[in-house]
Amino acid sequence: MTKVIKNKILSQLHFLKSIGYEYHEPIKAFNKEVEEDTLPNDINSLGQIVNNCYLCELSKNRKNVLFGYGNINASIMFLIDEPTTTEDELDSFYVGKSGEQLAKMIENVLPVKKEDVYITSLVKCKSQNGFESTHFNSCSSYLYKQIDLIQPKLIVTLGDKTYQYLCKDKTPFYQIRGKLTNFKNYDVLPTYSPGFLLRNPSFKKEAFQDMLKIKSILESN
Repeated sequence: MTKVIKNKILSQLHFLKSIGYEYHEPIKAFNKEVEEDTLPNDINSLGQIVNNCYLCELSKNRKNVLFGYGNINASIMFLIDEPTTTEDELDSFYVGKSGEQLAKMIENVLPVKKEDVYITSLVKCKSQNGFESTHFNSCSSYLYKQIDLIQPKLIVTLGDKTYQYLCKDKTPFYQIRGKLTNFKNYDVLPTYSPGFLLRNPSFKKEAFQDMLKIKSILESN
């Protein structure tokens, strides 16, 4: 599919949305009793839908869709805000400096390999100048369904934006970082993003303490 055709499809989808057309039934995220839900109850089928999504303008400039990676039966999910430029170019998580930093955080502290956890992002496409709330709103149904299908015992949000968007909580990050919180049926632990740690290495000690806490939670389950 060429870029011109993609843009035409996106324009038509935006028009339909502006006149009230719904692409799928609204999802009550985390509600295990929802039955009439047109998103599939299969992670691979959901991934195929996301790979062909053009509901927001992020689809105009992406090179790849980064749906998720890792063990679909994982006890822990790592959640980033959006794919990095390198991840978008190479169609892979754990690449580039921030990806390598995250891999080290996981494998040097936790009793698992990076392939044993599950990683995904708030939005599945790389933005050019930072994604906005409208982009997240278009993508959030996919994320919530993804979380419900993976059913992690713990969600680790990486960075202040990731925590705030997921939990809709504007508590200053320094107050909530490293503390176990509860969002719906899921435990959430916010910590620093790998990119932030690369720019501010003095905070790595605090991040290491957070990872030790995550390790303790995993070992207690």
